[in-house]
Amino acid sequence: MIKKLDKMEDSKPFLSADFKTEIHKDSTHIMGFCFDGTTSFRPGARFGPDALRDASFGQETYSPYLDRDIQDYNIIDCGNLPIYPSKWKLTNEYFHDITKDLNLKSDRVKILTIGGEHSVSYGPIRLCLDQYDDLFILHLDAHTDLRDGYLGEKFSHASIIRRVWDHMTENNELLQYGIRSGLKEEFEFMQEHKTQATSLDECLQKIKAIPTDRPIYMTLDLDFFDPSFMPGTGTPEPGGENFHSFIKIMKILKEKNLVGADIVELAPMIDTTGNSSVFAAKVCRETLLALQ
Repeated sequence: MIKKLDKMEDSKPFLSADFKTEIHKDSTHIMGFCFDGTTSFRPGARFGPDALRDASFGQETYSPYLDRDIQDYNIIDCGNLPIYPSKWKLTNEYFHDITKDLNLKSDRVKILTIGGEHSVSYGPIRLCLDQYDDLFILHLDAHTDLRDGYLGEKFSHASIIRRVWDHMTENNELLQYGIRSGLKEEFEFMQEHKTQATSLDECLQKIKAIPTDRPIYMTLDLDFFDPSFMPGTGTPEPGGENFHSFIKIMKILKEKNLVGADIVELAPMIDTTGNSSVFAAKVCRETLLALQ
C-alpha cells in the first residue's frame, strides 16, 4: 500500500476488481467522480459511475478483442470521490490532495477515472501532465471542449480541453478525434494547432506513430459514439463512431504506454433500457485492459 484514502465513498466494485480505499504499487485504480454541476443540457452524469459498475456484472472478464482478462491483473476499485454538490473545485482539490504525493511512474500506478461530466477529467490529466513531461493526450469526443469558459464557469464541461491546454508545453501533444460539434473559433483553434484527426484512418496512423515508450493519456467522452449506440449521454451528437472503431484504437493503445484514462458523460437515467450503461461498461473493460 502506498496511500490510504480515508474519504472515499463505498460502491459496488467494477467486475472482478478488488474494492480497497488505498493506492497500491503495480496496480490500476478505478475512481468514480459523480459530478455534473456544470451540465448545460441533460443532467444525470453524476449517476454514471455506479450505473457503469452495476452493468459490468453482465459481462465476462475476458476480452476477445484484446485477448486479455481482467482477472490476470491487479485492478482496484477505490469507490467514489466525496462529492460536494455543484462545487467542482472542492472535489478536485480532494483529488489533488490524495494524488499529489504519488509517483505514478516509479510505483507503476495507473488511474482510470469514471464520471461524471467531462470537467472531472481536469484533475487526472493535470496529474499525468505533472508527472510525465512528454505526455501525449488523446481526446475522443463529439465536441471540441475548447471554449475559454461557458455560462460563467471557467472550468466547464465545455472548456475542459482548453483548461488542459493551459498546462501543456511544447513537449506535449494533443490529438482530437470524433469531433463534430463546436464553435467556429474552436475549429479554427484545432486547425491552427493541428490537433484534429478528421478520419478514423488518420487517427489510427497518428497513434501508431507514437513511440512505444511515450506516455499517453486518453480522455473519452461517451458522446464520441453515435447516439444510436449510446443514447444515454447528456449532449448527444449524431454522426459518431461505433464500438468497433473504438476497438481499433484500443488494439493500438494496448501496445503503447497508456498511463491513465477517463471515461465520462454516461447519464444512465436518460436511457431507460440500460443499454448505454452496458455499452459504457464494455468500453471500460477494454480501457482497463489496454492500461495493463
